[in-house]
Amino acid sequence: MSQSTQPQLPARDVAEMLDTLVANEGTGAHPHIRAGELSNGPDAMRNLADAVHFLCLLHGRYPGVIDNAARKAVDPASRQWMDEAAEAFAQERAFLSKMTAAVGPVPSTHGQAQSEAAVGAQQKALDMLSESDRHGCAVGAAIALTLDWRTIRVLLDISAQRLDMNPPRCTLPDLRDTARLAATIADSPAIERAMLFGAQQLITQHSGLWDLLAARVASRARS
Repeated sequence: MSQSTQPQLPARDVAEMLDTLVANEGTGAHPHIRAGELSNGPDAMRNLADAVHFLCLLHGRYPGVIDNAARKAVDPASRQWMDEAAEAFAQERAFLSKMTAAVGPVPSTHGQAQSEAAVGAQQKALDMLSESDRHGCAVGAAIALTLDWRTIRVLLDISAQRLDMNPPRCTLPDLRDTARLAATIADSPAIERAMLFGAQQLITQHSGLWDLLAARVASRARS
């Protein structure tokens, strides 16, 4: 008797896995973002202001994730992408800094010092990640940042529009170039695993930030 075999699904490439990771676990999938507390309701602007300030704490300093990862890039393919991404993210930092000044002070929230300390710990975790000597780890984190930043940038644009500011065009590398880079770098299973590890850890830190911001919203609602 013949035995039927299940058709083999094609293996996903690393670019697709990175896209899936960001889509399923990144900023856009977080309950705090999906709940619409930063885009709707009477406290949306205050919640956005809180998010802008804490995003600036995490990503508004130089050198950041991409800058550190760029120092690890030696091959021409990653060097070009990293240079483009680093220049583009410098513009994003400048925009984030302007937004932080425009939205006013951090909303008064219980446990402010603890919140800032938590983000400080996240900064250190991102520094270690983006300075890792494990080949592929830093570039995986940098790629995940550029992918997840597309959703974060939507939130920043909402803030800018409410403040009558004109947000600059985001010039981070496009998805096609990013996918091409990921495929080029991941030329061995070990490097692919390192890239996915770096990306996962970056997304984990972003998720932790949104957890913190959601807790701060809840704290303000109780006070």
